Amino acid sequence: MRAGPGQTVAGRYRVTDRAAGPAAADGLRLVAVDAETGGRVLLEGVELPEVLVPELAGSVDFPGSRWLDPEPVLAVAAEALAAVPEHPRLRQSFAVLAEDGVVWVAVELPGGAPLTELLAEGPLEPYRVAELAADLVAALGAVHLTGRAHGGVLAERVHVYEDGAALLGGPVLGAVEEALARELGGPDGRRWGLARTGLVGARAERWPPELLAEQGAVAGPPADLWALGVLLHRLLTGQGPFPEQAPPELYAAVRAGQRLDSAPCGPLRPLVDGLLVPQPGQRWTAAQARQWLTGMLAGAPEPYRVEPEHEVLPVLRPSWPLVVRRRRGARAVGPEHARHARAAARRPSPLLPLLLVGGVLVAMVAAMAAVVLLNG
Repeated sequence: MRAGPGQTVAGRYRVTDRAAGPAAADGLRLVAVDAETGGRVLLEGVELPEVLVPELAGSVDFPGSRWLDPEPVLAVAAEALAAVPEHPRLRQSFAVLAEDGVVWVAVELPGGAPLTELLAEGPLEPYRVAELAADLVAALGAVHLTGRAHGGVLAERVHVYEDGAALLGGPVLGAVEEALARELGGPDGRRWGLARTGLVGARAERWPPELLAEQGAVAGPPADLWALGVLLHRLLTGQGPFPEQAPPELYAAVRAGQRLDSAPCGPLRPLVDGLLVPQPGQRWTAAQARQWLTGMLAGAPEPYRVEPEHEVLPVLRPSWPLVVRRRRGARAVGPEHARHARAAARRPSPLLPLLLVGGVLVAMVAAMAAVVLLNG
């Protein structure tokens, strides 16, 4: 059962508000207070489907129904929860529980804004995307060191803070979705595909070629890098690299390797191409992506400044693997700001009339002194 403000989930989490996001209106994304710790958390929910059970009504002609048994899903989710590493760019998860047909994951309440809000404003500047990507590959690298995949690299599961830092969430929620798809599909690969499509939708991030080539396959770390490549393409161009109007179109395009040209990705094109390699064994790893991003950002021009009229050499960043954050209070400067700056430079100074009058008076005094001297 979905919850709302004023209700308590699992006798522990008192809901105070609905959180922003695509699931907020459905009552599956909630801000709550943990009664045990007093801290605020974010509750993210996945609904369990109802299954028909003839025995509940006593007749095969009038079957009853109940929610799918959550225990197998909770077991997988608990294992994923225990494996989540501590990392500054990875949102922490605290608990996973089930109540009234919903599996809830209690996670760190993020600050900043969802990446979806930035994406809604249009494509982002390449070096800005590179800084976000550096944070995301660092978080994924920490997850992959545990031998597990993240399984939830999506724009709505990334939050961006005021200083530009990105925080990635969703590993336990992704595990819940994958476990639920397996419970619904069972050993039948086709049924698994249908169940998974119903849970994750026609999102190119969630369908790397290896999952389509072998239905029922387990997504590994390379699938996370595929998802990152799709996400970066969205941020840089405003759209995904594959058609997503309907699942069959998406699956056919991914299988055939028919994606949009990555030329509009600009200086990040090599990264996007390396992450969208169809063969998972040849796809860039998190370590390779981070190394490439370090070099790319080290030679990036200094952001957030008005470019001069004449050509200048770029300001080099330090050679060590740092990601420059947006200075607090600084604003990005675009063409409109540059035009205003040039206009201000051309505008005459308000002191110019005073200087002209002063110059005339000095010249008159000098002329009178010269006349006096000449006349003795």
